[in-house]
Amino acid sequence: MIALISIPSVVHPAKGRSDLYVHSHVTFNSHGDALAGRLFTPKQQTALAGVVIIGPVSSVKEQSPLQYATRLAQNGITALIFDTRYRGDSTGEPRFLESGTANVEDLIAALDFLDQSIDAPSSHLGLLGVCQGVNWAIEASVQDKRVKFLALVAGHYLTPQTALMYLGDEKSINSRKQRSDNARLLFEKTNEVKYIPVTGSDEALLTHQPPNDWYSPWALHHPWFAHRGNWENKMATMSEAGIWGWRTDLTLPKLKTSMLMVHSEHAACGREIPQMLFELTGSDEKNIVWLQAAGQLQFYEDPVIIDEAIEYLIQHFSR
Repeated sequence: MIALISIPSVVHPAKGRSDLYVHSHVTFNSHGDALAGRLFTPKQQTALAGVVIIGPVSSVKEQSPLQYATRLAQNGITALIFDTRYRGDSTGEPRFLESGTANVEDLIAALDFLDQSIDAPSSHLGLLGVCQGVNWAIEASVQDKRVKFLALVAGHYLTPQTALMYLGDEKSINSRKQRSDNARLLFEKTNEVKYIPVTGSDEALLTHQPPNDWYSPWALHHPWFAHRGNWENKMATMSEAGIWGWRTDLTLPKLKTSMLMVHSEHAACGREIPQMLFELTGSDEKNIVWLQAAGQLQFYEDPVIIDEAIEYLIQHFSR
C-alpha cells in the first residue's frame, strides 16, 4: 500500500528574467507526488490568461513546452509547464510510466496551481497540448469546466486509425498491447518493471528514424546540457496498451470548450484524421488552422513555425 503525502505548493525565487516576463521554478502536488514546473509570468502587465502546456509522449518541460511558454509569456499570457508524474524532475513510481489517466490528473492539479497563481480571472484558464499531449488536454478539458480555451498543436491523436497508421495492422497492435499487458501483470505480481526505449529500435514506442534523430541528443546529461532538462530514452513497457488503446475520438464529441486546432498535412496523423476529429468535436466554438509544409518536428523547435502557430494561439487564449 502506497502512503500519500501532502506536498504544499512552492514557488522558488525567480531564476531568469527578460524585459517581458518573469520566470520561476515551482513545485505543486498531484495525488501525493511533487510535480516540478516552470512558471512564466508577463512582467509589464496583468496576464490576459493563464495556460497550462503539456507536450509530446515522454517529454519533459524543457522540450517543446518551453518553446511555447516563453512566447506566450512575451505576449501577455501566463504559462505553466511541468514534468508529469514518473518522469523528469517530478516524483512518482514506477519511473517512466506513461499513464493517460495520471497525465490528466496532473493537468488538473496544474490548473489548480495556476488558478491560485495568476492575476487573470479564472474565466481565462486554458490548456495547450502539443503532439500526444493533445489527448490528455482534451480529456482534462472535458473533466474540468474551468478550462475555457483549449488549443491543440500538431496532435498525435490516439484513435484506432492512428494506431493502424503507425503500427501497420491489427496483429501488430494486438502484439504491442499483449506485451504491455504481460508487463503490467509482472509488475502487479512481483513489482518488477520492464522497459522499452522511446525511440531507437524496433522494440521502441516510436520506431521511425526521424523521432530518434530528434530525441537522442536530449539523453546527453553532461552539465553543459543541463538546460535541456532530465529526459531519458526509457518507458515502462506496461504503458503501451494505454497509449494505443486510448480513444480520443470518443471524447471529442463531449467537448464544449472553445477549441483551436493547429495542424499540417505533414504533421502527425496527416490530414484526414485531424479533420475527422475536428468535425466530431462537440464545441460550438471551434476553429482549425492548416500551416503549409510544416513537419511534426518543426512544431517542436523551428522558431518560424512556432512563431506562426503562436499568433493563432495568442488570439485564441486572449479573446
